[in-house]
Amino acid sequence: MSDMKKVFTAKACPPAGPYTQAIAAGPHIFVSGQIPADAQGNLIEGSIAEKTESCCENVIAILEEAGSDISRVVKTTVFLDDMANFSEMNGVYEKFFAHKPARSCVAVKQLPKGVPVEIECIALAGGSSKL
Repeated sequence: MSDMKKVFTAKACPPAGPYTQAIAAGPHIFVSGQIPADAQGNLIEGSIAEKTESCCENVIAILEEAGSDISRVVKTTVFLDDMANFSEMNGVYEKFFAHKPARSCVAVKQLPKGVPVEIECIALAGGSSKL
């Protein structure tokens, strides 16, 4: 376990269960799924765009705490409870992940706390990437 470090920041939604916001392991940071909630865990109201933005802002805060940044994300997974929201989610997503990391996007029946979107990712540890 000495080669794994738990990552926590008060600037992102706290874990809602028995997991950490992220784990730094070797050259990678594994960010747990982020839902549209503020740093106190309150769910964000509004459109899918606003909720996707909240997920991405949580990812950014966690990566910063881990000593990395969003430009070093190599893989994301987006979970949607309705693929009818894909286009609106994608419009916001592409602004945050302009370097176009590998991505999966899947529709699921239900997400934690009844939210419509959740985003998880894997990033490289360290400073900014020049992708």
